[in-house]
Amino acid sequence: MSRPILRTELCDLLDIEYPIMLAGMGVWGMGTPPELVAAVSDAGGLGVLGGSALEPEEVRRRIQRVRQLTDKPFGVDLLLPASLAAASTTRTGVWKELAKNHPEHVKFMHGLLDRFELAPVPVDNDLVNSDVYAEAQIQVVLEEEVPVFAAGLGDPARVVPRARDQGMKVIGLAGTMRNAERNRDAGVDIVVCQGTEGGGHTGPVATLPLVAQTVDAVAPVPVVAAGGISGGKGIAAALTLGAIGVWMGTAFLVAEECGLPNVVKDDIIDGKATDFRVSQAWTGKTLRAKRSVITDAWAEAGLEPLPSPHQRVLMEDFLSAAIDAGRWDLYMNAAGQGAGMLGERRPAAEIVADLAAGTVKALTEIPQRVEFSA
Repeated sequence: MSRPILRTELCDLLDIEYPIMLAGMGVWGMGTPPELVAAVSDAGGLGVLGGSALEPEEVRRRIQRVRQLTDKPFGVDLLLPASLAAASTTRTGVWKELAKNHPEHVKFMHGLLDRFELAPVPVDNDLVNSDVYAEAQIQVVLEEEVPVFAAGLGDPARVVPRARDQGMKVIGLAGTMRNAERNRDAGVDIVVCQGTEGGGHTGPVATLPLVAQTVDAVAPVPVVAAGGISGGKGIAAALTLGAIGVWMGTAFLVAEECGLPNVVKDDIIDGKATDFRVSQAWTGKTLRAKRSVITDAWAEAGLEPLPSPHQRVLMEDFLSAAIDAGRWDLYMNAAGQGAGMLGERRPAAEIVADLAAGTVKALTEIPQRVEFSA
């Protein structure tokens, strides 16, 4: 069977076959392991490693592993928060601050451990997301000469000049028009506009108005759409809004190559769009994940989530304990509202092929369903 033809400016910009990018995801790299990144790139899209919370040398190891698996272009996504609460750069230091300044939050988290009979399992990596930590990760990406760098959160301005010197493309993610304009002013090659429907850290504006407004506002910098896009019809809609491609996460969380356990993938497949809600309970920033007893417990406790990194450190230790015990029902299942359209676990190559074919079908059907003239 012949492969469908679906090309936009994004394909030429990144040297890929289809205008489909895998969103770099984690927790601790489970969302986008090298095997999934390579599979998406081999299938014609752009695979992107999620480096959030990974130590710099682990980021390097995964980059090198992707190169062992594919000779196609790929990217790395790091979090560069524009604003963080004043805090220690180590978990040990943050825990001291939590104990001193936020004892009720610490008590509540330990209460969750007791409630679900979980033994404490602190995260091994003592570093937390800070400018120093992010700079060390950035340096690895530059040293490894990765083709594409994506700033999944925050301001990529400090990366752009160094990336441009070695021919690396830079992508900036934005959840509002203001953030999109900041990315444009920073000199990125592509602005990804992620609507609030998307999974993980997300902003307040829906995909359709965000993309439609931003395409003109940041021109001539091209825009890629993200948030709630799970099939060919969604990609076709993004292209008609003026986007040159899509950045997709949730659709690939159920890929066979994704590092999440099957029970978590099936939880996404079984979910409805309304099951995936925004909460600050997991990281202190707005994050869309499947509703759970944990987010409900925080809401009922009357405790306002702390700013990042304090809330993130607090809950990463809880997640570490839950994962160690195999309690995936307590896991932060970060996925978007497009989950309601997913039907089964499949190989990434099959997902990419169906997305491309579905987009072509949707675009060619438009004239049959709509009467219009110039």
